[in-house]
Amino acid sequence: MEWLIKLFTDTDSIAHIAMLYSLVIAVGVLLGKIKIGGISLGVTFVLFAGIVAGHFGLTAPAATVHFLQEFGLILFVFCIGLQVGPGFFESFRKGGVPMNLMAVLIVLLDCAVMFACFFIFFDDHSATNLAMMTGTLFGAVTNTPGLGAATEALHSFDSIKDLPIASGYACAYPLGVLGIIGATIALRFICRVDLSEEEKKLHEAEGGDVTVKPYRMHLEVQNEQVRGKSLKDMRQIFGRAFVCTRILHNGHVSIPNGNSILELGDQIYVTCAEADVETVVSFIGPKITVDWDKQDMPLTSKDVVITRSKINGKTLAQLRFSNIYGVNVTRIERQGMDLFARAGLPLLVGDRLTIVGREDSVERAASAVGNSTKTLNHPNIATIFLGIMVGVIFGMLPIAIPGMSVPLKLGIAGGPLVIAILIGRFGYKFKLITYTSTSANLMLREFGLCLFLASVGIKAGGTFVDTLVEGDGIKYLYTGVLITIIPILIVGAIARWKLKLNYYTLMGMIAGSHTDPPALAYANSVAPTDAPAVGYSTVYPLAMFLRILTAQLIIMLACPYFL
Repeated sequence: MEWLIKLFTDTDSIAHIAMLYSLVIAVGVLLGKIKIGGISLGVTFVLFAGIVAGHFGLTAPAATVHFLQEFGLILFVFCIGLQVGPGFFESFRKGGVPMNLMAVLIVLLDCAVMFACFFIFFDDHSATNLAMMTGTLFGAVTNTPGLGAATEALHSFDSIKDLPIASGYACAYPLGVLGIIGATIALRFICRVDLSEEEKKLHEAEGGDVTVKPYRMHLEVQNEQVRGKSLKDMRQIFGRAFVCTRILHNGHVSIPNGNSILELGDQIYVTCAEADVETVVSFIGPKITVDWDKQDMPLTSKDVVITRSKINGKTLAQLRFSNIYGVNVTRIERQGMDLFARAGLPLLVGDRLTIVGREDSVERAASAVGNSTKTLNHPNIATIFLGIMVGVIFGMLPIAIPGMSVPLKLGIAGGPLVIAILIGRFGYKFKLITYTSTSANLMLREFGLCLFLASVGIKAGGTFVDTLVEGDGIKYLYTGVLITIIPILIVGAIARWKLKLNYYTLMGMIAGSHTDPPALAYANSVAPTDAPAVGYSTVYPLAMFLRILTAQLIIMLACPYFL
């Protein structure tokens, strides 16, 4: 039995460290699957498993725990950045602007309520109490990356660098999950929401962005002004982009290109942006019904995936599918979203193209772009670690601010996040393959998060019980509830009464502002459509970025005044 006892007590051995982290993560993940009232804490239970292990003396060398904590955090936030990068800037377009403004207001009010609680409920206005309240803040809003950013920022100050702010986080987190859902339900009664009326309005509203959402239709050419014009000339004349994939002329079907001439009576199959449907119909002719399967030329439509790296960043116009292969691309699917195949749209590895043409021509075009799904199963490790390296360097750049004794840094949380967002959006311009399958991204992200939470829990375990029972644990509980509920009720009422935001979309917006999957799961369970998911995804990128940034700013800017 001596070897077994040594395995649990020899904290310097590799076997002990591997066993400890495996035990904490496995137990935490399994416990996180338990649901109470349909709600679970998910992977965050790893933190509590780590606290229990640390409380009973199961630990590891401080340097090792610190490295695993920081490396896990880097991996987690970088994968988040890659995920949200492609949609980060697009989330500010059109209807997304008001919701993102509401998300910003929630983030700012969370910080304001935290500072109010700090001054009202704590007689000792010290940097220690402010840092612990920062941990409480991010537990109350259920944002683990914010906790990581705050923990990393503490290392700039020797006197508070080892402060277990995860204790405040752990105290506030469970009620934070319940508080977000409870405040959302309270808004329904405060604003007197009629769910049946909200559902009716959702069904009446047009779904999707009509400027990019593709629309397919059959038309008959009846406009005399179109007669004798090429497809290229037509696009230039009325200034609308459209794709014509088939022409039925005198009983013969052909695959058109830009030089194809239209005549009166021709029947064509057209794809355009949903917003341009009326314009295209009025310019060409009325909608009709055509059975293409009964025509003389057998045509096929096939979805193919871009897997060749040399295609990354090239536009449809540059690839010249119509001229080279005699096929047309009618739509593009990117990360679950349908895009209209406009000529100037840059294509990315992982995009799914719908190609129409003769079967042999479609197969040649598919081979040209790769269409090897097996290739996509391999994550682009080089891009990930190159991005992490640049992100760490960027995060360590000192930013001198007048009046601050210590330069401001984005740190190893903020730096990789910013670089990952930029790579996810603009990486193709530098010939970087940024595509990572959803499963691979989720695996890396969850692995990093588990390492971080386990490390934080193990470090905080030794003092957690004392903090909860003999310290300010009770204060962290009720101040956390205030931080959770007050901003939601204020911003939710504004979004409902002033912006007339649909209640189901509002639920998703609130969940996204807190980056809280349990709240989104609840919203999805009561909503008749995917409106909560739309609201969540619209504000999630900016909210995640602001949560990490504000964590750094609170520690770096506010704590020095109370040291």
